[in-house]
Amino acid sequence: MSTPILIAYDGSAGARHAVEETARLFPGASAVVLYARPPLESLAAHLEGHALLEDLRDIDAKTFDASERLAAEGAEQARGLGLKAEPRVASVPEEVAAEAIVDVAEEIDAALIVLGSRGRQGVKALLTGSTSTRVMHSTGRPTLVIPSRPLAAARREARRFTDR
Repeated sequence: MSTPILIAYDGSAGARHAVEETARLFPGASAVVLYARPPLESLAAHLEGHALLEDLRDIDAKTFDASERLAAEGAEQARGLGLKAEPRVASVPEEVAAEAIVDVAEEIDAALIVLGSRGRQGVKALLTGSTSTRVMHSTGRPTLVIPSRPLAAARREARRFTDR
């Protein structure tokens, strides 16, 4: 695969599982492991001129450092599984990670976007939506959604129960 795979990564068990499955399905592929982080810029705009603004900028810088460590952790896991991976951090306006994922996929001309899925259901899914669903509806690129281990197990169990 000449163009990289974009793997959305947030440090969760589902994201780690998505990295594992990507390495299993596409051994030796190039990958960009992306952590989309919500910046504190919108809050900072409301504090312009306030003494707390410097504290907020310091906190934002520290969270950016933590974000870089998180992306590096995902890329390190991917490299350990045989992928040629590099970390990437993108700031996300108003906590909409899907936009950043699609934008970075376009920028790097990703051959595939890979996301883990937590499997939110009911009211929570209705209110917050799903990053994977938003990405699939916002991109023209192939997208692979990998269910978390607990979600896959629950689905297997539900099928077993309904097949009786």
